[in-house]
Amino acid sequence: MWRPRTNRDRKTVVCIACGTSVLRSEAREYDKEGNRWDRYGKEFEHLCKDCYRELCHQPRNELESLLLEIEADGISQSEFLRRYLGAVEERYGPAEER
Repeated sequence: MWRPRTNRDRKTVVCIACGTSVLRSEAREYDKEGNRWDRYGKEFEHLCKDCYRELCHQPRNELESLLLEIEADGISQSEFLRRYLGAVEERYGPAEER
């Protein structure tokens, strides 16, 4: 017979947004690749419940790859935003057409 897992979730994790240590059972998994169901070979980061609630839960297909394409060390925020808007328009067309 299997023993009950009474202390399984007694592990603490750190919220990547606010830095608070919380019990794993009180946290939510965060997968920067956006697919937490594909678990093979992944190490998840965690968010406390308050920070998780504040996240936008809209789909973000290809967002990570788009950000990596336009990201460069030392660019200003305005240059980053200019590149981001240009890349989005290139992929999906101008906002007026979407």
